[in-house]
Amino acid sequence: MTKGPIVYLTRKEVISACHRLHSPHLTDSENVEIYGKCNNFWGHGHNYTVEVTVKGPMNLETGMVMNIAELKTYVKNVLMDQLDHKNLDKDVPYFENVVSTTENVAIFIFQELRKLIPNPDLLYEVKIYETDKNIVIYRGE
Repeated sequence: MTKGPIVYLTRKEVISACHRLHSPHLTDSENVEIYGKCNNFWGHGHNYTVEVTVKGPMNLETGMVMNIAELKTYVKNVLMDQLDHKNLDKDVPYFENVVSTTENVAIFIFQELRKLIPNPDLLYEVKIYETDKNIVIYRGE
């Protein structure tokens, strides 16, 4: 493979999920104080926009960093199969003892993608738009 310039490739998906911000390490009153309305006992939902970016040298023979069809499959496996239309706290074992903040959702997605991508070093960034105004970025740091 002849390596070319470094290129960033991003796949974007929208998922719907609900959660409740509640830490088992805090009292009920501390949870209410810290998380406010997001600590509602019944939870609340979001339409998260998630962008997954890989970064690496372009293969000059194929003109690609990674086949976009493969990236689409990895993203589907994590986002659509594991998180979409789920209650994060009840349906995703990772969040049994981890508060389902958007920060932790980004970390979860990043870790799960690293397990799937044949060259995990290509995974550069997970960016989540929780709302139009709240955005979280995680790069594995």
